[in-house]
Amino acid sequence: MKSRNHNNRPVELPNFCHLGTSLRIALTVEAALIAGVIARAANVDDFRAEFIALSALAQPALLLCLLALCFASRWLRGLPYRKGVAATLALGMAVAAGVAAWLAPLTDSVAYTPAVVALFALALGGGLLAYFNLRARALSPAITEARLQALQARIRPHFLFNSLNAVLSLVRSDPRRAEHALENMADLFRALMSQANQLVPLEDEVALTRAYLELEQLRLGDRLQVVWHTRKMPADALIPPLVIQPLVENAVYHGIEPQPGGGEVSLNVYRSGDKVHIVVRNPVAADASHHKGNRIALANIRERLLLHFDLDAQLKSEPMGAVYQVHIVMPYTRERTQPAPVRPHRR
Repeated sequence: MKSRNHNNRPVELPNFCHLGTSLRIALTVEAALIAGVIARAANVDDFRAEFIALSALAQPALLLCLLALCFASRWLRGLPYRKGVAATLALGMAVAAGVAAWLAPLTDSVAYTPAVVALFALALGGGLLAYFNLRARALSPAITEARLQALQARIRPHFLFNSLNAVLSLVRSDPRRAEHALENMADLFRALMSQANQLVPLEDEVALTRAYLELEQLRLGDRLQVVWHTRKMPADALIPPLVIQPLVENAVYHGIEPQPGGGEVSLNVYRSGDKVHIVVRNPVAADASHHKGNRIALANIRERLLLHFDLDAQLKSEPMGAVYQVHIVMPYTRERTQPAPVRPHRR
């Protein structure tokens, strides 16, 4: 369960398994150790000796705390916020005190007793949780939602007009196909208007991308060839909305349209370990300047991945000979941080 901030957005404990969270905790602990040793040391030699002695205790405690928090992360995040904070602090204190007691026979210092170490863990843990709470509140408000909504609302006007013209050309000759195309357009624009802060099932994003490609094939015909590799796709994975479709739109706009003979767009979606991989490839246009428009869309997607997954997601884009490839890697997660959106049903 979560508490609510002034924007009526849920504030929750951080995901302690995320790289960004662990890195911030580790850096804060190291900074606190250095500051504490500087305050105690009279000279450089004292600083070196004190820091080595303290690190021999702090590093194992930090590592075990991070592992324990990651292992218990889902349970902690499922508690009411205040109880989750209390349980997190208690777990950190217990691990730190246990390590201090375990290493006590190996150290000569009497300053770092289990009780002292537990109090240090309490103070540092409380400060870190306050920081994560403030950070969540800073990322939660309407500013972040506006940024996300703006990112997901970027669909090229020419696509809308071209799709409408393609549908109009089918109304008399093939009304059933025209109806199916209109349903695809409705699904696409419904997704554009959905809440950007919610993660969506990967299978829904793939279905949306297929709908988009069907619309593009109406006007491009055989010039657009699409190859899907989804046999290893984790359909239940949750990802930010409208991540794949903009990549494919770029692939069509920058890789297929400039080619007189068209080309092939390939999509490979699979899971490897605890990561979800999305790979999109398209031909490289002869006119390199036409391809520069990719940069804005890729920067937008990077920002969206950062807001949702912090440092645990990455996006790489690079030309590979005659092919341009975009490769997204993000955590495999099935944990919703928001209520699931209602999925529309067709007639």
